[in-house]
Amino acid sequence: MSAVVEPLTRTIVPESVATAPRLAWLRDRGMGASLLVAALSAAFGVVLVETTAFLGAVLQADPYIGDSGTLAVVVGLLSVLLTAVAMYVAAIVTANTFSTIIAGRTRQIALMRLIGATARSQRAEVGRQGLVVGVIGAALGLLAGIGIAAIGVQIGTSLIANVPGDFTLAQPFVLLPAVGVALTTWAAAWAGSRRVLTVTPLQAIGGSVERTHDEVSRTSRHIGSWILLVTGTLLLAAGVAVGLMHPIGVAVAFVGGLLSFTGLALGSVLFMPPVLRLVGRMFGSSATARLAAENALRYPERSSRMAIGVVMGVTLVTMFAVALESVKQMLIGQSEGSIPDEFFTPFDAFAGVMMVLVAVSAVIAAVGLVNLLTIGVVQRRRELGLLRSIGLSNAQIRRMVLLEATHITVAATLTGLVLGVVYGWIAAQSLLGSTPTLPDFEPAGLVAPHVPWLPVVIIVAATAVLTLVAAAAPTRLATRVAPVEALAAD
Repeated sequence: MSAVVEPLTRTIVPESVATAPRLAWLRDRGMGASLLVAALSAAFGVVLVETTAFLGAVLQADPYIGDSGTLAVVVGLLSVLLTAVAMYVAAIVTANTFSTIIAGRTRQIALMRLIGATARSQRAEVGRQGLVVGVIGAALGLLAGIGIAAIGVQIGTSLIANVPGDFTLAQPFVLLPAVGVALTTWAAAWAGSRRVLTVTPLQAIGGSVERTHDEVSRTSRHIGSWILLVTGTLLLAAGVAVGLMHPIGVAVAFVGGLLSFTGLALGSVLFMPPVLRLVGRMFGSSATARLAAENALRYPERSSRMAIGVVMGVTLVTMFAVALESVKQMLIGQSEGSIPDEFFTPFDAFAGVMMVLVAVSAVIAAVGLVNLLTIGVVQRRRELGLLRSIGLSNAQIRRMVLLEATHITVAATLTGLVLGVVYGWIAAQSLLGSTPTLPDFEPAGLVAPHVPWLPVVIIVAATAVLTLVAAAAPTRLATRVAPVEALAAD
């Protein structure tokens, strides 16, 4: 009678995307923040849709202006515009996040290529992951947005007298922001994963790889960025010119602003390094300061991804602040005699609400910075271990990471302030250039830009807080691993 001898050894297959549980990749660093970005965007859009419907119902119930749908249309247009802006910011943040994640997966993707997987199948996998992130984030945002809207309606009902009793949160367009966010996240993940097509099996012997300045600064790689930037700039100029004859110029300028900023975002690796180089000179000549400045310039693609989200947030807030302040100052200039402070109370309230709504997009961009900085530190474990092994202390490593975050946020804030003032002036000019003015009711012509200093101070203070928040987790991660362990990491 023969005994069955079980083998003494077992083959252990390393866990990978193919062998791990189906949604295990959601635990990868960076995916949680991408979910948060999608959820914030969807919730913001849902709240705006419900707010628009609520205000429209209130206006229609008003006995004096109920017959005019102009205000409801204006509120609806603002809702669509702000939702589109939030989705636009979220798309760029998500694309940059997936680009950084792909850089960290270079070795894993190369190993899959080595055993027969195609680049297109790997990219399709990343696209599916983006779709799952978008759907989950949009669903969470939809639920959160409806909950916030329900609370807001209850508060509004207690404060406003003309609220119709049949108003319901079940609006027909409430699903549009959620669907839009899911599709936008999928498209952004697909766009951010284009580097998968360039990974070769030979890269299986290396770790995470970011492209150097010479690799990313070739003109042929940025033809699309230059086309968008030049086309957008021409449309901005056309919007200003048309605005001298008709307010429709603001629509032309809006398209120009969207195209030009998209060109700047896609080509940020060309435009941000010079700013980073100038800012780097402000931090002195100590060893940690020089290391922080060189890290930002050595891999400009990674630094530009981190900076462009903050640039977007600062640009949006500054643009709206400058445009609204320019309109206000023009109204003041057209008034004869002194103006009571109460006259501009509704205008200031509207401006405050708009600034808060636009700030949501800035928060989305800030989440992207924190996420990308954390991923960057994780992917540089070997480099940080080497620095520890040659004598840098934990305090110096922490200071270096903090200076890197400060370097990027300062450069992004300065860039965003300049762009925001320019875009804000163009918006005000294209809208007000044809407005009749006193005393002879001639068109206003060229309108001087007005920069409100309070929002600028708030932006600078928020940037300082963002720097500390963004550097908190990475500085802990940078000093948590022992030098020997970090040097052994892939």
